[in-house]
Amino acid sequence: MMSDFRTIDAEKVKDKRVLVRVDLNVPMKNGKVTDATRIERAAPTLSELSSKGARVIVLSHFGRPDGKRVPEMSLKPLVEPLSKALGKPVAFADDCVGPAAEAAVSALKPGEVLLLENLRFHKEEEKNDPGFVGKLAALGDLYVDDAFSAAHRAHASTEGIAHQLPAMAGRLMQAELEALHRALGNPRRPVCAVVGGAKVSTKLELLGNLVGKVDKLIIGGGMANTFLQAQGIPVGKSLSEKNLGGTALDILDKAKTAKCAVLLPVDVVVAGEFKAGAPNRVVDAKACPDDQMILDVGPKSIALYQKEVSECATLVWNGPLGAFEIKPFDRGTVALARTVADRTAEKKLLSVAGGGDTVAALAAAGVEDKFSYVSSAGGAFLEWMEGKTLPGVAALIRAA
Repeated sequence: MMSDFRTIDAEKVKDKRVLVRVDLNVPMKNGKVTDATRIERAAPTLSELSSKGARVIVLSHFGRPDGKRVPEMSLKPLVEPLSKALGKPVAFADDCVGPAAEAAVSALKPGEVLLLENLRFHKEEEKNDPGFVGKLAALGDLYVDDAFSAAHRAHASTEGIAHQLPAMAGRLMQAELEALHRALGNPRRPVCAVVGGAKVSTKLELLGNLVGKVDKLIIGGGMANTFLQAQGIPVGKSLSEKNLGGTALDILDKAKTAKCAVLLPVDVVVAGEFKAGAPNRVVDAKACPDDQMILDVGPKSIALYQKEVSECATLVWNGPLGAFEIKPFDRGTVALARTVADRTAEKKLLSVAGGGDTVAALAAAGVEDKFSYVSSAGGAFLEWMEGKTLPGVAALIRAA
């Protein structure tokens, strides 16, 4: 896998102008960063390049300004948190191409760091416009892509620029690609996938790809209801996509052919309403009352999943098993997440997780730093699990 793309070990960067694409699209409130995780994850690559004497030029998008200058989407408020993460001052240019960017880049000394303004203030960024790619490339001697979370987009700064400059992966991109390769590219078997979340419709391609790649597939969350209902099992008032019954049965058939064991809940926690602390009880998965809704997996299901997971060598996880955001319907997700964390700590399991809800669910269980790798790349992680080619990754591989 390492030979598929170059890393920052491959080049002498001293005195070179190095364009680094990172993802600083962080949550903000009243001009202040509310969660600096993405900034902290971008810091190691920027610090390493700076310490090696590179002139570091940081590229990022923020929000969806649709090719216009939107003051609330300026990257200027990120200068301070980025400086703090790097432990050194960061310069700022009021544009990412043109005279302002060119002047700021020429003023850079070896080891210094410059943040350019939001790439998406130019509509040419998302169009991967060749002229815009050329202007960006002219600012640097080397290109480092450290934004796996934007790698599923073929934009100027994620794909186009890799055709114009020597291109390599930053440390975060490298860690992500290595973890993903170990999890599904060339995994130790048996491999188990845990797929949860509300709707089957958003994860059809994912399920279709996984049944051909994993040995066991645990389906939880609201999407499990669709699979139960497709098999003629009543689900009461539960969230379910009746119109996808045929698709669910097709996935089960495909799994059978591929010798992938699909595990659905055998017992469930039901309640009359979706609210914290709602009166609830455990019933057999085939016995959900008409006036109740399934909000979590039951204790027998948890025990079954824990047993299956403990027999596996590799696990990928996307989506919660129940309505984890309200107690007590987080029990199934928390219990299984802790088992995975324990097996990982014992070096008996390689565990990789990703997707927005997944990261939140693992954080709620207190185990987000106890998996082998947790990806903060939502859409890109999902597309990779679906077996799609990510343009940003493909560009790095081609550049090698």
